[in-house]
Amino acid sequence: MGQQGTLTRIWAKKGSRPRAPRDRRYDWAYIFGAACPARGIAAGLVMPHANAEAFDKHLALISRAVAPGAHAILIIDGAGYHGAAEIKIPANITPVRLPPYSPELNSAENIWAWLRANHLANRVFETWDDIVEACCQAWNAFASNPSLVKSVTSREWAQVRI
Repeated sequence: MGQQGTLTRIWAKKGSRPRAPRDRRYDWAYIFGAACPARGIAAGLVMPHANAEAFDKHLALISRAVAPGAHAILIIDGAGYHGAAEIKIPANITPVRLPPYSPELNSAENIWAWLRANHLANRVFETWDDIVEACCQAWNAFASNPSLVKSVTSREWAQVRI
């Protein structure tokens, strides 16, 4: 999320071209987030960089959110830092790497779409601290609502039926 922001659709009178704020400055914050659709919980961090160090801190946060005695499957994409040598995978997490070009398999993509559509699009931020504050407020709005977490991250077709 950054000063250049994200544009999204808005309601407008047919035939009109509504204006949306746009900024050309270049400052960013990165939201690292994970959710458990079964329990309706989410764990997230807002970081200044998307790198191995930030991902390592996120893994530690996820590990603490896993129910005692449980084991988490963490779906990850092909980001370079997801496979960095310095990453320490906690014992209660197993990462599963998605095949290339398959974002539809990652339910976290729905989280990012929801955050943009409901909190982060069509905005201009004056400072980096404003970006971080907006990201934290958006994530907390998502993560504090278990039914929303379940709804946004569930994949009906991915359920195991025995």
